[in-house]
Amino acid sequence: QVHLVESGGGLVQAGGSLRLACAASGLTFGNYVMAWFRQAPGKEREFVTSIRWSADSTLYADSVKGRFTISRDNAKNTVFLQMNSLKPEDTAVYYCRARGTNYDDYWGQGTQVTVSS
Repeated sequence: QVHLVESGGGLVQAGGSLRLACAASGLTFGNYVMAWFRQAPGKEREFVTSIRWSADSTLYADSVKGRFTISRDNAKNTVFLQMNSLKPEDTAVYYCRARGTNYDDYWGQGTQVTVSS
């Protein structure tokens, strides 16, 4: 059974930083593209960033480019999201997603990030 467990969320002031982690189990981690999504109250879930096995292929939403960095530790089956220069509009529940080669998706339960102005 696949499990994705996010951690690292919390309350931070604008301009601050947080580092999220997503620990995966029950899957062959290297076969999955890992991604972060977020969902703010009253809004649809949106893509934030993704990373492939080799970690040399990453994508970012325009809204987070230059501020957020995704990375992965394949030995520890963990993907990270370093978030710097946080803004109040970054406030959301952040979700980790694993996507396999057959587009089989698995989601974590989410972690709340709140940025105060």
